[in-house]
Amino acid sequence: MNNIRTLSLALALILPAATAFPAPAAERFDIAITVDDMPSHGKLPPGMTRLGIVQAHLATLKAHGVPEAYGFVNAGRLADDPGNAAVLDAWRAAGYPLANHTFSHLNLNKAASLDAWTADVIAGEPDVAARMQGADWRYLRFPNLAAGADRERSEGALAFLAARGYRVADVSVAFSDWVYTDAYARCVAKGDSESVAAMKAHYLKAVERGIAGMKAASRQVYGRVIPQVLLTHLGGWSAVTLPDVLDRLDAAGARYVALADAQADPAYREAGSGSVVTRTARKKGIRLAGVDGDGDGAPALDIGRLCR
Repeated sequence: MNNIRTLSLALALILPAATAFPAPAAERFDIAITVDDMPSHGKLPPGMTRLGIVQAHLATLKAHGVPEAYGFVNAGRLADDPGNAAVLDAWRAAGYPLANHTFSHLNLNKAASLDAWTADVIAGEPDVAARMQGADWRYLRFPNLAAGADRERSEGALAFLAARGYRVADVSVAFSDWVYTDAYARCVAKGDSESVAAMKAHYLKAVERGIAGMKAASRQVYGRVIPQVLLTHLGGWSAVTLPDVLDRLDAAGARYVALADAQADPAYREAGSGSVVTRTARKKGIRLAGVDGDGDGAPALDIGRLCR
């Protein structure tokens, strides 16, 4: 009997002490946030405005302590709506910088010529420069991350950008938010809350797999988790899901930094098409292992056919 009482007392002392120790903190990593397709991306869901979308993004970024987030501008879209200029102005008023994403979102690989593409880059400059007086706006994000389908065009584009004082805004991670943007607008228009919920569950599972894959691929290619650059878009879908995305990045150990700080890492020394990790893996002959998501409970979903 005494032995039982002694054991019970020991357990009573040990168990609270054991539960008092928190779970190990996630390994910290640096990440810069970048937002493409300003002032408008994709279809506008009913009940949303372009200004409301940017305000939602800004509130989320500020709430998560993001010190800088470059917004990449397609200035040609300013003419689509009289209110679109206010989107860029709101971004600047929040203290975040703007940069160039070409005037018309012209894919370098699909442009009629290199000269046509460089003219589109130049056309995109005035509306950005006017809002960035005295600040650094000379970053270029290649539309569709296409930096030239052949060596001649790629080298020509990079030489042109360097001559105009640009740096390429690279990407290491994205969660394909753009895939969901128009489907979300359709489903909201139809009042199909069940499909919206299914989309969100599907997307956030993909985000979780993407964060794990980001770390795994970085370690496989570089032997460490390099500073990351996240690509997202200024659309209605991102406005409603970015809080959940940043929550997951926070839990994974994210430390938000400026784009220049992330790209100061040697991993970003050479610009090119696609993400820095995948093209470096290709150059090194490394086949990325990836993260298997087939058995993790993510529902199968054909986003393109939803709410048609």
